[in-house]
Amino acid sequence: MSILEIENLGVTFSTETGDVPAVRDVSLRVRPGETLALVGESGSGKSTVALAAMGLLPGSARATGRVRVGGTDVIGAAEADLAGLRGRTASMVFQEPATALDPLTRIGAQIAEVIRNHRPVPVKDAAREAVELLRRVGIPEPERRAFAYPFQLSGGQRQRVVIAMAIANAPSLLIADEPTTALDVTVQAEILDLLRGLAADSGTGVLLVTHNMGVVADFADRVAVMLQGEVVETGPVEEVLLRPTDDYTRRLLEAVPRLSLADPPSGARDRPVEEPVVDLREVSVRFGRGRRAVRALDGVSLTVRPGETVGLVGESGSGKSTAARVALGLVAPSAGSVSLFGADLGRAGGRARRALLSGVGVVLQDPVASLDARMSVGECVAEPLRVHRRGMSSAERRARVADVLELVRLPRDLAHRGPRELSGGQRQRVSLARALVLRPRLLVADEPTSALDVSVQRSVLEVIRELQDELGFACLFVSHDLAVVQQFAQHVVVLRAGRIEEEGSTATTLLHPRTDYTRRLIAAVPVPDPVLQRRRRDERRAAMGVKA
Repeated sequence: MSILEIENLGVTFSTETGDVPAVRDVSLRVRPGETLALVGESGSGKSTVALAAMGLLPGSARATGRVRVGGTDVIGAAEADLAGLRGRTASMVFQEPATALDPLTRIGAQIAEVIRNHRPVPVKDAAREAVELLRRVGIPEPERRAFAYPFQLSGGQRQRVVIAMAIANAPSLLIADEPTTALDVTVQAEILDLLRGLAADSGTGVLLVTHNMGVVADFADRVAVMLQGEVVETGPVEEVLLRPTDDYTRRLLEAVPRLSLADPPSGARDRPVEEPVVDLREVSVRFGRGRRAVRALDGVSLTVRPGETVGLVGESGSGKSTAARVALGLVAPSAGSVSLFGADLGRAGGRARRALLSGVGVVLQDPVASLDARMSVGECVAEPLRVHRRGMSSAERRARVADVLELVRLPRDLAHRGPRELSGGQRQRVSLARALVLRPRLLVADEPTSALDVSVQRSVLEVIRELQDELGFACLFVSHDLAVVQQFAQHVVVLRAGRIEEEGSTATTLLHPRTDYTRRLIAAVPVPDPVLQRRRRDERRAAMGVKA
């Protein structure tokens, strides 16, 4: 018997311009203990299917067909019945933990609330269960962390908390919508092991919505591929990933960045010899004071030279984003120095500092958060010009905006639209256009493609690479995706707990690492081949002393 049955599901959204069909005639089943991966590009309808299964579609949506969870019909059910279903029979893990957690409530209390909403558990017992759940999902010092607020945790830790809430009542069905997007590879591997154990021990069925084909190969039993609201291919994971029958599935798999396990070709490019664009020398950063002070960076030295891309990698909390913020002048080092374009950034002030920073462009992970929804695309891109090029006329700014939009492969008329009218890939290209509008000498990219599906990710990276070849800017590239770093960066710096673990050319460091830590990072990267990934997972677990 299936824990989730979807038959002929159709979902249509009512808009000001008319009805928009999002899902057409979708039929799927998830059995107890089984994981079904739902994959496809942004806008394919996979998240809409997940929301329909939980009865969480917005009021503008009209659903037809049949959805049953644990024998209960979801479509047309009363809200009281759905409230009893959610969190007990079925739970959901959302992609963005920041929106799923109450910023004003301690995380232990939030987990305990989920427990007590569905089971008659005394307050103290629920609090103890919350701590144990935090320990189970790998939160360090769970007794202390239970009293933390969400903003005091890293993105990866917040996602673990959301998963702890989802499994608190041992649901029969777990719907996970991009549950590992914000996680580094080692945490991702641990979370997948946790969910795999949950499915095996408790018989929990899992509907996994993801664009990460490595995660699919590592975790799924079956795969359903969606395109424009329809399922175009479905079958066992080995059949779909290794022997796809649909052209769209083949194109999707071809776009997946793959971590090369073979030796690099001879004649790898040496590091440039020019003067560094940015140079961090023995930089340390401490947050807080006294015993509670946290050392985010400890004696870090790194350089990025003209035309070069340096990849910063490491686990969540390793200090890679802090290092990027130091290079941007957003965080002042507690010790050490930062040289930007040959000038001491720490000593520069006023106009001199502004002039230095005008040579730096920034692309952040979340384009929705980095673009002002109240402004048009053209206004968002032009804002750096208004700040740093005050002598430009409005006509000159419009012309520059139009030119840079074309540079990132976007049509000029997009300038009149709002950021929320665009797809995720288009918004990220707008962020790139904003970063390049001042023609910077340094581009800092902090996880610029982690939230994008694989085909959009490839196109964005291709645009950055082509523009770097054309314009010659240096790039500091922060990422937890080692396959992307291997393809995109010439030099890699591996950070661990605020210190440099090792560094060197990407071609050799990611294939012949010198330290156990880097080897563990590489071993945790899932590859989109179920047979190979199963062997890599067994080898990783054996190296950790864990039985398969």
